[in-house]
Amino acid sequence: MINYNPKEWFKFIFRFHKSDTVRKLFPFIVLLCFYSWGVVYLETEYFKLSENSHVKNIPIMHNLLGFAISMLLVFRTNTAYDRWWEGRKLWGSLVNNSRNLALKLAVMLHEDDKQQRLFFRKVIPSYAYALRHHLLAEKTRVELFEDDDHKHLFTGIDNQKHVPNQIALLIYKKIHQLYEQDKINGDQLIVLNGELQSFTDICGACERIKNTPIPYSYSVFIKKFIFIYIFTLPIGYVFSLGYYVIPVVVFIFYVLASLELIAEEIEDPFGRDANDLPTDKIAHNIHLHVAEIL
Repeated sequence: MINYNPKEWFKFIFRFHKSDTVRKLFPFIVLLCFYSWGVVYLETEYFKLSENSHVKNIPIMHNLLGFAISMLLVFRTNTAYDRWWEGRKLWGSLVNNSRNLALKLAVMLHEDDKQQRLFFRKVIPSYAYALRHHLLAEKTRVELFEDDDHKHLFTGIDNQKHVPNQIALLIYKKIHQLYEQDKINGDQLIVLNGELQSFTDICGACERIKNTPIPYSYSVFIKKFIFIYIFTLPIGYVFSLGYYVIPVVVFIFYVLASLELIAEEIEDPFGRDANDLPTDKIAHNIHLHVAEIL
């Protein structure tokens, strides 16, 4: 995720970041320039069409469809941003629930019980790291802190299966073991259950966002709509703009296509794009906070 100052106008205007849509659309922009130039040349120089031809009425179609395409793109970007923001709220809840679980355990566990505190200090943050790698569709590493002395805490973890569920199961087993050993009572077990259950709820909600993209037909329709709208623009506006239709068409294409590209990028907030959520930093903060508490 890019950290920036939203008040720096001139920096945004004159600087082209690697995630800027201009870089991604540049080949299409060049192609569109040649296409628009070819349309202008053919209509004015080769076919010598006049303003009395029926081609001049094509802009009426663009005027009628302009509102429709704008509404579609607004809905598209709003839907994508809702998914991004929901993902951020879920990871914010993971931070809070990890802290709350650590705080409750810090009070419930005896200060001399170093072994139990060490277990939770390592395993609670490991859930955030495991969830991050799980959402990135990577092979999850359980040696999260590269500490050979504590690898035994993660024995039995199978990287080929659902790793976050396995780590959550480790925490559940340890809590149940503490209850059987009378280190926590039944009331404390009920108090801890909310945070334990929230881990799986957050994981399931993140998987829902990750595995449910925008419907295929809707995405295809928007792309086809933009393509037809843009490639018919120079045909009708040649008579009013001449060769100036080239920069006008390119700018309109840049605006419409950029909105679609931005929506495609942020609708999956758990990837590695520049505008995706900083799940690695959030997981690292959970690690630090739990270590401080326990």
